[in-house]
Amino acid sequence: MVSIKELCFGYSSKSILYRDLNLELKPGHIYGLLGKNGAGKTSLLKNMVGLVYAQNGLVEFKGINVKNRSVDVLSDLYFIPEDPYFPPVNPLKFAKYHSPFYPKFSLDRFNKNLVSLEVDPNRTISDQSFGQQKKTIIAFALATGVSLTLMDEPTNGLDIPSKSQFRKLMASTLDEEKALIISTHQVRDLESLIDTLIILDKKEIKVNASLDDISKKLSFSRNPKGLEMEGIYSEDSVYGKTEIVPNKDSDSGKVDLELLFNAVINENELVINSLKSN
Repeated sequence: MVSIKELCFGYSSKSILYRDLNLELKPGHIYGLLGKNGAGKTSLLKNMVGLVYAQNGLVEFKGINVKNRSVDVLSDLYFIPEDPYFPPVNPLKFAKYHSPFYPKFSLDRFNKNLVSLEVDPNRTISDQSFGQQKKTIIAFALATGVSLTLMDEPTNGLDIPSKSQFRKLMASTLDEEKALIISTHQVRDLESLIDTLIILDKKEIKVNASLDDISKKLSFSRNPKGLEMEGIYSEDSVYGKTEIVPNKDSDSGKVDLELLFNAVINENELVINSLKSN
């Protein structure tokens, strides 16, 4: 669906965010994009939708170069920025003005999403809290019916019940023809939602693996008594040590996204190399 080949991008020649970056996104998946502040997560999303232009390389959506921003591309993807702008209209008028750009838009789905997220359809969006504004744009995005939805920090401003409902809506929206990619620094918000993890660090993709593959290669556990274990990465916590160990049995277990992310950005080569394709 999305093909990124040899991408080189930076906002100046002296500040390159990534060089020769390659990435493939396929339909039927919810991708989690993680990285430290300044790693280039937002810029990568913008490259995918043609909002910025790379120095070198190619980004294609369904075989079409996105930098041309053709109708075929723009009508089949939706990008939610971290801080969306809303005109002084209510959600229903917002949908009335913007839905014609998306041929598969469902007003019924939009209304159901608003109800699920507890958004007043008749209240002016710009007068609402930041959290309510984010829920409005999420409700609209998930009603467009597009093949690719990209979200930059979508859970910022959402309370705990809203985050739970957000995850349910995301899961119910996905089908074999669609892909979703979520960029966030709130790692815990992606648990039980994503099926594929991408970690961007130091100008390159350090991890690009399904959670199923990760759980077959690595095991995540707590070691409250400080017992000797064959850990390849560990951190102290209120529960004792939390550790990553090689999964010798290849039995799938729960992936600790935060612990894995910390191991990768701390350049633990044992962890990184264990997740590279065979």
